[in-house]
Amino acid sequence: MKIAYFDCFSGISGDMVLGALVDAGCEVAQIESHLRQLPLSGWKIAAGKVERHGLRATQVTVEFRESHHHRSLSHILELLKQAALPPRVVERASAVFRRLAEAEARVHGLPIESVHFHEVGAVDAIIDIAGTSTGLELLGVEEIACSALNVGCGRVKTQHGILPVPAPATADLLRGVPTYSNGIEHELVTPTGAAIVTTLATRFGAQPAMTVGVIGHGAGSADLVEQPNVLRVFVGEAAEQRIGESKNEFVVVLETNLDDMNPQIYGYFAGCALAAGALDVFSTPVQMKKNRPGQQVTVICEPASEERLTDLIFRETTTLGVRRTMAARRTLKRELITVETPLGPIRMKVARLNGRILNAAPEYEDCQRVARERGVPLKQVLAEASFEFRKQLGATT
Repeated sequence: MKIAYFDCFSGISGDMVLGALVDAGCEVAQIESHLRQLPLSGWKIAAGKVERHGLRATQVTVEFRESHHHRSLSHILELLKQAALPPRVVERASAVFRRLAEAEARVHGLPIESVHFHEVGAVDAIIDIAGTSTGLELLGVEEIACSALNVGCGRVKTQHGILPVPAPATADLLRGVPTYSNGIEHELVTPTGAAIVTTLATRFGAQPAMTVGVIGHGAGSADLVEQPNVLRVFVGEAAEQRIGESKNEFVVVLETNLDDMNPQIYGYFAGCALAAGALDVFSTPVQMKKNRPGQQVTVICEPASEERLTDLIFRETTTLGVRRTMAARRTLKRELITVETPLGPIRMKVARLNGRILNAAPEYEDCQRVARERGVPLKQVLAEASFEFRKQLGATT
């Protein structure tokens, strides 16, 4: 599986991502050819080599003629829909703009339908985001990982006036993501860059196990005194996919304590949370204030699902507050293998490490279905599936 790792030691912006992908081998002419299918006119894209503190990088610039660029989310999504771009390009670019709109809506206290983009609604931002999605597709990148982000500090001038760094929308987008500042007084992470990486990256932290094929350097427009204003992108094959190792990633843990909710509601909520993308949902008995028994409800999810699941907790439970923490987790590579049993085919969930099977368990939904269809005890179906799987591996005769 092809993976890209974004090393954001000097932050990230839309043009830096696009420049890094071009520097990694994606032809700018190919990107432009795809983007010409967007119903936008009066723009041109160029790429050239620049030097940042002795480091050679590619800088991509978008020139355009446009006086009014306050576009709504629906308008931008329609532009992407009208273009004959590959489905995954449209899906990725649309997801980035939706995340941007959600952040702007929260910051300004508006419904998402009322949000009109200013800087990120301009042609250059649309080209940066759609171009990034196109570049990833042309390079065959299936997964994105990212380092902690250096956000900078100080103040930045925007359409809304002078604002602190990171700007409010950027800060909102970076919730749940590891960030830091090394004291450089400059906006190192832009809203566009934050939206791209927090939407498309599946994990944050140290570089994952991978075999690097190419390295791209994308330059930002500013030439900083303190360090090279460059985004470094490593592109290669994910090692865990090739040799079956475990995977390290970050997840968000959402928790709330409840002592006034009908327990019947919990079962319904848990089902809704799993359907909404939660990785796991569980409750733990707790002793709460005033000596009342209660339950701690925990939801584990990917960073991209945090906002949706937080809203679900508020909507479906009686809580007034939700705690959130970022946690690192290590998971084994898993796959589903179908085994034939006297009761019918049943899938087994198999976990491997370095190619060796460590754990195997029958898929519960399959066993439940077979038990009902055949009118046999569930425990018998589970036992039959496990026995046939071991026999298939030669563990029994």
